[in-house]
Amino acid sequence: MAESSPAASSTGTTPAENPLAAFGDNEWLVEEMFEQYQNDPASVDKAWWDYFEHRNPVANVAEETAQGKAEQRTEQHSVNGVRPSSPVTPKETSPATDVQPRPDEPERRAEPAASAASQSAARPAAPAAPVPKEPEPAEQSAAKDEPELTTLRGASARTVQNMDVSLTVPTATSVRSVPVKLLIDNRTVINNHLARARGGKVSFTHLIGYALVRAMNTMPEMNNGFDVVDGKPTLITPAHINLGLAIDLPKPDGTRQLLVPSIKATESMNFAGFWTAYEEIVRKARSNKLAVTDFQDTTITLTNPGTIGTNHSVPRLMKGQGAIIGVGSMDFPPEFQGASEETLTRNAVSKVMTLTSTYDHRVIQGAQSGEFLRRLHNLLLGEHDFYDEIFRSLRIPYEPIRWASDISANHDDEISKQARILELIHAYRVRGHIMADTDPLEYQQRSHPDLEVETHGLTLWDLDREFATGSFGGEGRRFMKLRNILGILRDSYCRTVGIEYMHIQDPEQRRWIQQRVEQPHIKPPREEQLRILLKLNQAEAFETFLQTKFVGQKRFSLEGGETTVPLIDEICEAAAEADLDEVTIGMAHRGRLNVLANIVGKSYSQIFREFEGNIDPRTVQGSGDVKYHLGAEGDFTAGSGETIKVSVAANPSHLEAVDPVLEGIVRAKQDVLNRGAEFPVMPLLIHGDAAFAGQGVVAETLNLSQLRGYRTGGTIHLVVNNQVGFTTSPASLRSSLYCTDVARMVQAPIFHVNGDDPEACIRVARLAFEYRQAFKKDVVIDLVCYRRRGHNEGDDPSYTQPLMYDLIEQKRSVRKLYTESLIGRGDITVEEAEQVLRDYQQQLERVFTEVREASNASQEWTTVPDYPEKSGTETATAVSRETLKRISDAHVNMPEGFTVHPKVLPQLQRRAASILEGPIDWGTGEILAFGSLLMDGRPVRLA
Repeated sequence: MAESSPAASSTGTTPAENPLAAFGDNEWLVEEMFEQYQNDPASVDKAWWDYFEHRNPVANVAEETAQGKAEQRTEQHSVNGVRPSSPVTPKETSPATDVQPRPDEPERRAEPAASAASQSAARPAAPAAPVPKEPEPAEQSAAKDEPELTTLRGASARTVQNMDVSLTVPTATSVRSVPVKLLIDNRTVINNHLARARGGKVSFTHLIGYALVRAMNTMPEMNNGFDVVDGKPTLITPAHINLGLAIDLPKPDGTRQLLVPSIKATESMNFAGFWTAYEEIVRKARSNKLAVTDFQDTTITLTNPGTIGTNHSVPRLMKGQGAIIGVGSMDFPPEFQGASEETLTRNAVSKVMTLTSTYDHRVIQGAQSGEFLRRLHNLLLGEHDFYDEIFRSLRIPYEPIRWASDISANHDDEISKQARILELIHAYRVRGHIMADTDPLEYQQRSHPDLEVETHGLTLWDLDREFATGSFGGEGRRFMKLRNILGILRDSYCRTVGIEYMHIQDPEQRRWIQQRVEQPHIKPPREEQLRILLKLNQAEAFETFLQTKFVGQKRFSLEGGETTVPLIDEICEAAAEADLDEVTIGMAHRGRLNVLANIVGKSYSQIFREFEGNIDPRTVQGSGDVKYHLGAEGDFTAGSGETIKVSVAANPSHLEAVDPVLEGIVRAKQDVLNRGAEFPVMPLLIHGDAAFAGQGVVAETLNLSQLRGYRTGGTIHLVVNNQVGFTTSPASLRSSLYCTDVARMVQAPIFHVNGDDPEACIRVARLAFEYRQAFKKDVVIDLVCYRRRGHNEGDDPSYTQPLMYDLIEQKRSVRKLYTESLIGRGDITVEEAEQVLRDYQQQLERVFTEVREASNASQEWTTVPDYPEKSGTETATAVSRETLKRISDAHVNMPEGFTVHPKVLPQLQRRAASILEGPIDWGTGEILAFGSLLMDGRPVRLA
């Protein structure tokens, strides 16, 4: 609304009189841009062209007159008793000293003769912001006794006018000091999380600005403005909270300019939306892309001179706004600024920040302003779930730090507190995995009483105090601040990797793990990041290609769990570098084709021919098997150039049946190589989460792992945990917390890792391999991911898991998330990421074209093979037509009170018709068999 403009011109305060009134503090900028537009339209962003083209010519004249008046007032103003050389009538209080005209005096704009009266009536202008002097000619470099007078024009003149207008607003100011330790600590937690994830940074002003909006939502009267409408004082109640941001920007000539664009309708934003809008408005300001609407209808302004060290600010309130909030610098109270760090932490002294609320006293009273600052104070101390809401908005999976009073302690209490630190360290080692962010689908803030500092009698004031840590943290770190202790503990056990290992009885194995995980996180080198991205691109492009080219065909895709490919790639890489002889893989059908193509190196043309039905009957599998049961052998080449044999064993449709078979294959190969305890052939078993928890053969195989007659030197178990077993959720599938709990019986370490964090997956893969090599024992990786499609590509999973698949439908792939993360952190460029994907897609297209153009295989290759030994049985199995009709009717005649899902009903109708009219598929044949057996009085149990 134009009436609420903070900075109307002195020649008019309504839009009709002055079209620039709606721009408030930014009026000078609009005038400057208009002059640029008149000289060269191309020098101004196109978003302003329409506004300048339709600008009121009459208003332009009024603005020129106003600028002329401002110049005249500035020229009349005497400095140090010296007045301008122009013959004007001085005020009675002005000195009478005459000054002759100087040739170096800046040229003044010509004024109409009739302006003398207005000159004599004009009052002195308010002091303007300092403006750098124009460069002087070389001959004027000598010092002068007379002061130099400079006519203020453009932006500076507008500033003078705005300050004059601000003097017409009766204001008062409320002041409040706020401790900012909690603000600082929670901001650190937020930015550390962002640095590990997508990049970006939250500033103090982001948090303070959002707290301001939250406080305004509870006190909308602070958003009111004042104006005179039809000669009557009027209270303005804006429809939205449009928060103006004072942005100080350098200009090309070295001077600075202040812009005050506003974020619109902030009352409806969560923090993530507010942060995004804030960054967008700043980006537009820095790139000179601000549009007309960005400056209009500001209702309240936030200015933060504390960033340049100002500790207390009473900014000017522009006409039309109800209040402007000033933020001071953050520092310790003056009486503690000379204290040592030890004294500050011992006495629980926080840095403080001064907040000021300068308000229009005509519509806002002092009590209201004071209450507003009190609510702002309480929000910054975490009341009303302020930080919880921010953490949820940014999907930070931990609870924020809480405000609490310090607990005073005597000598005995200090000893007790030291013991509680050691208890806290042990709790994280045992229970840290519970708080780990391992679920890529469902966001929740995780906590556990054993892991909360409050449970151990600690507060945020202890964060900067030092404690003895025992063996934690390695040599050279016997004493650490609690802040650093918690940082290492959470980085080690509570990020996107959760580790279960404290159930292992051998202290050497526990210490081995601690020495490798309780270390500061180191970002992988750029070459490794690009390799991870390459493998993710290969995995996703392969699945997308098959989904596009072979629509409806079963392939049990890996979509949602594509990180499996770079994880297996890292294990094979480590095995090649360790000079092992072979990696032998056993897996079920989920993701099998992707592993065959991108790990084993099975040619794409061969896989695509199998999709076309051209399976060579001369191979061992013959033509009776399907493409996702076939095995293969190949050579894997590591990034270092080392090679290793890789094979995938054939498997039936029975889940986990391949487990003991693979172990037998590996043991036989190791016996042939006869290299003793070296165990040069490494078994890698890839499981599904439901089968790993539910199939007894898994426990049976694990039970044999350490027996001398069956051991293979340790198996790496990779559980592709897509959190659903066919159609069943984990809550209905198992009694244990994790699907991997069965592995605890052989004291295997278990690494739970978020499939949306490929870098964490690579670290875990390398750690699991090194553990296997060091201790010749089984190790388990629980890769928590999801299944983008149904059990196979013909299923619609939304029937049985509608909520889960609502989340999956909205979720971006791990490749896209990782690419965005790399770009956001500045690790790679967009062009590099796109080029990697383009290259692989082009390769797949070339291979597919070759396969399509190849001649089709002989028809006999696709026929069902004849098995003479199975013939000769003449048992009668036929049923009557009446029996078939009764079974058909049961599909469409539902019992009373039974409602069929509208998507299922057409399927039942089609099956009923096929029973009577044909054709009969395998599923319908089974239904007829079950139904006829039931009609014969024989019970049927499906398990």
